[in-house]
Amino acid sequence: MPPPPTAPPTWPKAEAQSAAEAGPPGSPASQAHAIGSGGSASHPPEAAGSASHVPEPGGSAPHPPEPGGAASPAAEPQDTPYPTPTAWPPVPQRPAASPPAPPHPVTSPPVPSSPAGQPPLPPLPAEPPSGDPRAAVPQPVSTRPVDPPPSPPATNPPPDQDGPRIERPAPTPRPRGHVGTRPPTYDAEPTALPAADPDDLDDLVADTVLDGARYGACTLRAVSVRGDSARYRGEPRRDSLLTARFGTGEHALLLVAMATGARATPGAHRAAAEACHWIGRAVGRSHARLVEDIRDGRRGDLKSGLHRLTDRSLGKLRASAHEQGVDPEEYAAGLRCLLLSADPGCRTRVFFGVGPGGLFRLREGEWQDIEPQVAEIKGEPVVGFGSPPSETPKGDRLTMDLGIPTPPSPYEPAPEPPREPFRFRTSVARPGDTLLMCSGGLAEPLRGEPELGEYLAERWSRPEPPGLAAFLADSQVRVKGYADDRTAAAVWEA
Repeated sequence: MPPPPTAPPTWPKAEAQSAAEAGPPGSPASQAHAIGSGGSASHPPEAAGSASHVPEPGGSAPHPPEPGGAASPAAEPQDTPYPTPTAWPPVPQRPAASPPAPPHPVTSPPVPSSPAGQPPLPPLPAEPPSGDPRAAVPQPVSTRPVDPPPSPPATNPPPDQDGPRIERPAPTPRPRGHVGTRPPTYDAEPTALPAADPDDLDDLVADTVLDGARYGACTLRAVSVRGDSARYRGEPRRDSLLTARFGTGEHALLLVAMATGARATPGAHRAAAEACHWIGRAVGRSHARLVEDIRDGRRGDLKSGLHRLTDRSLGKLRASAHEQGVDPEEYAAGLRCLLLSADPGCRTRVFFGVGPGGLFRLREGEWQDIEPQVAEIKGEPVVGFGSPPSETPKGDRLTMDLGIPTPPSPYEPAPEPPREPFRFRTSVARPGDTLLMCSGGLAEPLRGEPELGEYLAERWSRPEPPGLAAFLADSQVRVKGYADDRTAAAVWEA
């Protein structure tokens, strides 16, 4: 260490004068002076970042700081203290410390820790540049606590804190892709498009048809989707869907018609579309009489009139097959229709049609199969009607059957192929019911896979009817082994 100077230099006088103005040791002004002197130009720059020891009130001689925070974490005290002249006023000794790391431009300067049992010290001011003339003058120190840097607002703060909170919608269960123990063989999305004829683009059929409406006390949802098998092979959709309204106001009549073409025939989609158009024209021309019969509950008149309209429409379809030179058995379609009145006070729903499919009613969370069954002929044949019996009551055979087919008689017309029986049913809806009419592509898995029925019952038993997108997703829930086209129309009663 260099020997002490013989005469005090000029800078200790400024320090002594500032110490005298600060007041007796232990006062707040003395503490502020002791802290502010750490940034003076007389001491090395590395001492500015360290904390000073504040003498206790009433004491005149300084004492070394207590362990626990006088120096910064990076400071290492030296064994040899800085020499102090005896003639100068008492100045607290400062241990030498290593230069602190430059403060971050965004964060606040480090706050020194205070000894145990004393109030916390205010933060040290930032060290001025070496060439600043104000470096030797003690600057006033603010005792205001340093605010932490602002943090981004939390989207959802903890429950014990106040702050902006964004209400997120409750998660709804997503529609399922399939039911059953194994997934279906085909992909869930369309794979191949049907072949197109550039000269007959009107013959193209869309993969999916979706429609809906709300009249009176009922909400209608209708959909027709190409099956997984047709999507994979690039075949057109054999099912056709028609939704139409005839009339206005409370006298309007809603018609939902769906048809399914014969399997493995080239013109099946055209036959289904033509069957829907023929029945639509017939119902539209007679809609005024049909609305009156539905309101008054004339069940007999409705059944006979709709039976005639159905036979007439299917007869025109067979005539169209003869014109095209196609076998009528191949150019055929099953037809199913639903009539709804737009009058809010009328809850009678009329179903009629020919061919396979399903008619179900969802009531109080349980499915009811209300498909009208064809009446079976019971009893023994009556003598005198039909062909005579081949044996007598005693067992004697009157004729001998050699297995040779009998040619048709030239005087009798050739027998027509057996027709599908006509199906008819009227039902009075209750509030909360859901009536479902569908083709065989959805009726068969509903009857064969109980899990599909349970899933649709849970989805469609809610207070509000599903939207178009939700109804489409529910109707596409697949089951392994059932890959035909699906066409369905559901009516929710308010």
